[in-house]
Amino acid sequence: MNQRRVIFHIDMNSFYASVEMSYDPTLRGKPLAIAGNVEERRGIIVTSSYEARAKGVKTTMPVWKALRLCPDLELRRPNFERYKESSRALFELLREYTPLVQPVSIDEGYLDVTAYLSKIHPLHLAAEIQRRIKVELDLPCSIGIAPNKFLAKMASDMKKPNGITILRKRDMKEKLWTLPIGEMHGIGRRTVEKWEKKGIKTIGDLAHAQMGDVQAWFGTNGRKLHERANGIDHRPVDPEAIYEFKTIGHSTTLKQNTKNMAVIDQTLKQLSQSVSRRLEKKQVFARGIQLTIRYHDWRTITRSQKLSNPAQKPEDLYKQAKQIFLKAWNQESVRLLGVSTYDLIEQQYAYKQLDLFHYQDDIKEEKLSHLVKEVHEKFGEQALQKGLSSKWKRKEETSTEEGTSFSKDFLEPE
Repeated sequence: MNQRRVIFHIDMNSFYASVEMSYDPTLRGKPLAIAGNVEERRGIIVTSSYEARAKGVKTTMPVWKALRLCPDLELRRPNFERYKESSRALFELLREYTPLVQPVSIDEGYLDVTAYLSKIHPLHLAAEIQRRIKVELDLPCSIGIAPNKFLAKMASDMKKPNGITILRKRDMKEKLWTLPIGEMHGIGRRTVEKWEKKGIKTIGDLAHAQMGDVQAWFGTNGRKLHERANGIDHRPVDPEAIYEFKTIGHSTTLKQNTKNMAVIDQTLKQLSQSVSRRLEKKQVFARGIQLTIRYHDWRTITRSQKLSNPAQKPEDLYKQAKQIFLKAWNQESVRLLGVSTYDLIEQQYAYKQLDLFHYQDDIKEEKLSHLVKEVHEKFGEQALQKGLSSKWKRKEETSTEEGTSFSKDFLEPE
């Protein structure tokens, strides 16, 4: 059955900075940035107000550089509890309109408001929601209106701050296809050059490319992006998606039962690297980790731990797995070890409560992780196995789940 849908994407504008302005009105109209280690001028800009952006202040820019561009820049340390409180209030307000609300990060989410189609024009409904968010929460937002989630997300980015944009399939040629490929939701900054080398420089180029070629170049993800460039996105607005229990994991049976901590440690590192590569390939982060220990007598235990920040890097997974192991191990010989991750979240929505004093280290580590990934792709996964012994063979167990497809429907007939 082909039904029309009306999907909103709510995107809060400069969320952290806007929340700070709400708490301290004297900051309104001033160039403001949220950053760590502001006293020593060595921190990194996390976000900035539109007044600061107009003077060249950008996310991830060092504080000293931002101050050079904007000497009157107001700097504030992040207050994550304050931001979480505002986020909770936002989604409570949205759920007053429909139970079909899907948060995707602390400051954005989707609403399926199809039920209102016969009662109020989507533009008027969006204006009411935007007004209430401003009046009741004192926060600005942009809203995209479209027949599916992808187009709604793209629409909300088109007018900021305080914009409301309708993007129908018939509008794509004019509004969407002319945009650079790097502005397409789902295209990572690091992959832009790869797309451009294939002659895909705009979203329209991708939409008109041969599906077979795109899939050959970029796999299943390429096929998905090709569909979305053509306005096809069947994903429902799923209120439970944020709670889905998805897992990606690996286990290995050791060559012999062992109590040797060096062997166990190496194995945990190897498993963590394997899981990390799969997480990166799937473009997801984990918000929980589970460790499996099977002893010499086949007794098997599992222990899990929620993570304070979404994780993908092997060293982060290993550190947590090692902590869990040391708490759970009964000092008997181990036959099998397994590391699994669960409560997965798409990479672009992963919300990390950064320790901003070490944010620069995160950037360096990210560059190193990217280099290691390139080496693995070129020379195989056994290249650059940091701290691991290649003699330990592993048996991998992996479980992941794709989202459900629903029938496509449209905001307005073609």
